Amino acid sequence: MTTRPASDRRLAICLRTDDPDLLTPRRIYEVLPDESAARSDYLRVIDNEGEDYLYPAGYFVFMDFPPAIEQALREAS
Repeated sequence: MTTRPASDRRLAICLRTDDPDLLTPRRIYEVLPDESAARSDYLRVIDNEGEDYLYPAGYFVFMDFPPAIEQALREAS
């Protein structure tokens, strides 16, 4: 797993999954930048096991939160 600055990470809500052990619908996940994955319509997501893994981009929707809420969400995970 690669550690990246929090400013490079985005938050997304999971809409669906094929593996409920790794992703939970309606849960907020951190998404790491990965240009190669994005070209193939995938996102690099820190999943329920705490590992970054590629998932179809269609499983998620990006959310923009006010800075204070985004910081609180990052600290809570």
